[in-house]
Amino acid sequence: GDAMHDRRGREQKARTMVAVLQDFFAGPLAGLNLLNVGGSAGIIDNYLADHFGKVVGIDIDATAIERASHNFRKKNLTFQLGDALALAFAGESFDVAICSQVYEHVPDAGQMMDEIYRVLKPGGVCYFAASNRLMWIEPHYGLPLLSVLPRPLAHLYIRLANQADHYHELHYSYWGLKSLVRRFQLHDYTRKIVESPGTFFADYMLGAGGVKSLGARLVARHLFWLMPGYIWVLEKPGEGAGPGRSSR
Repeated sequence: GDAMHDRRGREQKARTMVAVLQDFFAGPLAGLNLLNVGGSAGIIDNYLADHFGKVVGIDIDATAIERASHNFRKKNLTFQLGDALALAFAGESFDVAICSQVYEHVPDAGQMMDEIYRVLKPGGVCYFAASNRLMWIEPHYGLPLLSVLPRPLAHLYIRLANQADHYHELHYSYWGLKSLVRRFQLHDYTRKIVESPGTFFADYMLGAGGVKSLGARLVARHLFWLMPGYIWVLEKPGEGAGPGRSSR
């Protein structure tokens, strides 16, 4: 049932991550070490461990970390309890960080991005997947336009819908996200994925060929600020990671 479906979904996401990073680094990833910020279930980390030299998954949820450590055991894979706003790692200690669908859950997304920037080596990158505030259906609760409303109305709406007491998730618009990641050099993969989903194993998101994929292409080309989400490779300026680095 749900757990298997969830596992498949997460492995699909992980496949896309690997494809994007292989494209960016223009070569194998086995020499690179990776930090997954807020990985919780461990499914993605487990998949990434087959492609990267060393993978560390951190999450603030102790139960999730315990479960992940129990379920996934590989020599190059470790899970630890950790706070995204105060990463317990020395500066410049990772080649790659993953920050996928996490920013809206933390109390201070700016501080998290500063921490990710700090622990990345110069030339290292953060794979950043983020939902847009301007979306029709809010992904965590399935309520139309919830993320777009001003906070007090969002809290009221979620209470009236008997879903929660408060709407904790704080989504940013396209411009807010751009501002959030402004310290990095931004390489957009959203458009590449929309134009060529097969290359990045993203057919599960867009469907092969159908109306959904045509619609996504039109929005990506003409109304980029309305895309429901973005996939960016954020590069920390400086001389860099990985052999065979593509120069762009």
